[in-house]
Amino acid sequence: MMIQPATPFKRVLPILGFAAAHLDEDLSLAGLAEQAGLSPFHRHRVFSAAAGETPKQYTLRLRLGRAAVMLLVGEESVLDIALSCGFQSHEAFCRAFRRRFDMTPSAYRARGFTASVDQEQAKTHARLTDAIAPCVGLFHMIQDRKSPENEMAYSITKKELAPQPVLVVRRRVKRSEIAAAIGEVLPHIFVHAQKHGIALAGLPFTRYLEMGPGLITMEPGMRVTSAGAAGDGDVIADTLPGGFAATTIHNGPYDKLSEAYAAIEQWMAAEGLVASGAPWESYLNDPSDHPDPKDWKTEVFWPVAS
Repeated sequence: MMIQPATPFKRVLPILGFAAAHLDEDLSLAGLAEQAGLSPFHRHRVFSAAAGETPKQYTLRLRLGRAAVMLLVGEESVLDIALSCGFQSHEAFCRAFRRRFDMTPSAYRARGFTASVDQEQAKTHARLTDAIAPCVGLFHMIQDRKSPENEMAYSITKKELAPQPVLVVRRRVKRSEIAAAIGEVLPHIFVHAQKHGIALAGLPFTRYLEMGPGLITMEPGMRVTSAGAAGDGDVIADTLPGGFAATTIHNGPYDKLSEAYAAIEQWMAAEGLVASGAPWESYLNDPSDHPDPKDWKTEVFWPVAS
């Protein structure tokens, strides 16, 4: 997602955190504005520019997402869930839920997860939903100012990975459109997983299938628990491959990630290793918790022949 310089983003961070922690309260325009020290009008404009959605859309999305998790993993009544997620009535909740998920809350609960999920996986899904939902549109932000020089030295190792079921959306874009594509696709996949009762198993990632001189074929995605998770429309059920991969941690802005990929390529050449698949990057923390780009952590993986 394209955003303005860091300062506006930092100014809306209190709103992001406050709204996520107080979904059962009346999140009025004036109350949210006070959290950022802005007038209601200015807060609305700054928030929408930074988050890519209005405050009302943001809070409704979080409320419905939390309600969906509670329907899947809890035993509270539909009314209790509605009230605890900030809806004023059972009817208002059911209308909003049906508009977003194409079914009633009761039908959603009766269907449950679309694949078998044990208690630990259900808890992981609930934790990841709470962690990812507030920031799902913020991964891979770029700054409208020159990033500070990244002089980090990369420590590269070879790891053996287990296959990982994922949901992805494939896009073919210009290099300048990478950030915008990730910011658009990840929320789409997140909603798809919620809508279809697909349990999340990890933080988001992006895989790069082709890196041509003009266009890039890329797949932003989400890790899920089941390889049988059905795709729908442009959402594809796939698997990150198991086997050996060269990997390193990148600390810093996302627009400097090319340096991590270059370091891995140099290391593979020095070690006599051959790439055996498309590389991907996994986001280890989220910008809403870490407003300074120097604190962003990304793990890069590049499959190699065994």
